[in-house]
Amino acid sequence: MRKIIILILTLLPLISSAQISFNTGNLQFDSDLNTINANANLDFGAFQTDLSIGYNVPEKEIEHMRGTLNMAPGEIYLALEISKVSNRSVDDVICNYRKHKSRGWGYIAKESGVRPGSAKFHRLKNHSHHKKNKGHKHSKNHGKHKKKHKKR
Repeated sequence: MRKIIILILTLLPLISSAQISFNTGNLQFDSDLNTINANANLDFGAFQTDLSIGYNVPEKEIEHMRGTLNMAPGEIYLALEISKVSNRSVDDVICNYRKHKSRGWGYIAKESGVRPGSAKFHRLKNHSHHKKNKGHKHSKNHGKHKKKHKKR
């Protein structure tokens, strides 16, 4: 019995950090969302505050999405970003999410007016790529400029 408990406790972090399938229709986009999801799980409070400020959404709304709707942090981010890009309310996006979750986020985005390959879709992808890198430490040369020597 003790071995089983130890095994479960050992595997729990691996299970909880497992990648989820966003099914956006783009592998890089899905990968970026999984990175966002993993980083957010490390400090959900900071992630929640960042989303609340960035999307002008009350933190209680984000708590509702995570707790009541059982959305992963990456899904919360994606719902807010789809809402912003499509000029639809977050409630509309969440309604599509609840109806079509099994079809994936690509379908949910399409139902919200974000067509694959469109400028809106590329904006969505680019924002997620930027978001996944936000807050990461950069290389040790980041911010350091090499002195340029004048040619003589």
